[in-house]
Amino acid sequence: MSHTALIPSHRKPRRNASKSALRAGVAGGVLSTIAVAGAAGPAQAEPVTQTIEMPTITAGLSPAVAASAEATQQVALDLETQAHEEAAATAAAKDAKKAKAEAVRKAEARKKAEAKAKAEAQAKAEAAERASRAAARTTLSTSSTGSSSSGSTASETPSYTSTATGSAAAVVAFAQAQIGDAYVSGGTGPNSWDCSGLVQAAFRSVGVDLPRVSQSQSTAGTQVSLSNLQPGDILYWGGAGSAYHVGIYVGGGQFVGAQNSSTGVVQKSLDYDPPSGAVRVL
Repeated sequence: MSHTALIPSHRKPRRNASKSALRAGVAGGVLSTIAVAGAAGPAQAEPVTQTIEMPTITAGLSPAVAASAEATQQVALDLETQAHEEAAATAAAKDAKKAKAEAVRKAEARKKAEAKAKAEAQAKAEAAERASRAAARTTLSTSSTGSSSSGSTASETPSYTSTATGSAAAVVAFAQAQIGDAYVSGGTGPNSWDCSGLVQAAFRSVGVDLPRVSQSQSTAGTQVSLSNLQPGDILYWGGAGSAYHVGIYVGGGQFVGAQNSSTGVVQKSLDYDPPSGAVRVL
């Protein structure tokens, strides 16, 4: 045996012929296919022209959506209408409040004007009464002076106590209780009077409310004859409704009256200053 027989050879083992042939055929086929494909050129992709209709997922909701939109619109209109109505109501309330305040202001102004006019009218009436009474008193004083110088006692205060009863007696007693008080134009007591103020207070003492001035007091009751006088009758000087002086008949041909600033409240005979007429209230 050779001494190299057991040494492995460094040469590569020979490949199997069948496997080599198979591999070569596959490779050639692949290469041929690539070559043919390259010769034919790249394939052109055909464009897609078909439209695919997608289902509308809200198609079934259209009536409900429309109804909801309509309801929303109606609510909006209602709210707008309500807002307009509230604004109109607020404006109307403001206008009404303003109109009421204006009406109250005008009413108060009218009331004040009427009160002022009434006060002025009363003041004028009292002024006219005072003027007329002053003129009458001047004439009376002149007449009384002449009578006194001739020895007449007509101007002297008679001593007479009324025998009246009831309310008339109370009126007479009130008037006689003021004899000696001062005469003050516009006076209504308790210590100074003018003629109509004394008469008014005397009747008020028995619950009878008379007008304030002589003109009105001269028509406050039933007209009576001077020949048929009773205690408590109101005597007046001047015309009925235009009298310038009043007094109270106490009986016995005498009266009590706030005559003038010189005499004050006195009790005198009717002869001292004959009245023009009389009215009966009680």
